[in-house]
Amino acid sequence: MKYKDVPVEVKETDTFLITTSKGKIKIVLYPNDAPKTSRNFKRLVLLGFYDGLTFHRYVENFVIQGGDPMGTGTGSSGSTVPLEAKALHIEGAVGLARGPDPDSGSCQFYITLAPQKSLDGEYAVFGKVIEGMKVVRELRKGDTIESIELVAKK
Repeated sequence: MKYKDVPVEVKETDTFLITTSKGKIKIVLYPNDAPKTSRNFKRLVLLGFYDGLTFHRYVENFVIQGGDPMGTGTGSSGSTVPLEAKALHIEGAVGLARGPDPDSGSCQFYITLAPQKSLDGEYAVFGKVIEGMKVVRELRKGDTIESIELVAKK
């Protein structure tokens, strides 16, 4: 069975704990604004896809990005989701990275280090940080995503 065939339901109450080499971050998803992107992320989390991967991109006052199985910014999960660009890029927004094709987002995600209005309408924001922005600000290229787990659901 391919990962994209694993059925997943996402609720606004789902909370995820990202354990990194610098500390812990809690996020919630936006299943109403980005339902397909949220399902894609949750499915990958439940399969352990992100465990052990690195953050491969850091741009000061912009984003920290990870979730690439290649560790270079060129890898994917083997499946893509269509662009769902409704939510805004506030500080701590969790978005889906993509290539030049708007519908090429796969598994790489980023967290904004400050509001990024230039990304609004261009990239899918599918969640936000609710705890651990201090940890997010300390992350750099090469730091590890030790695990991501679903810690609360209702």
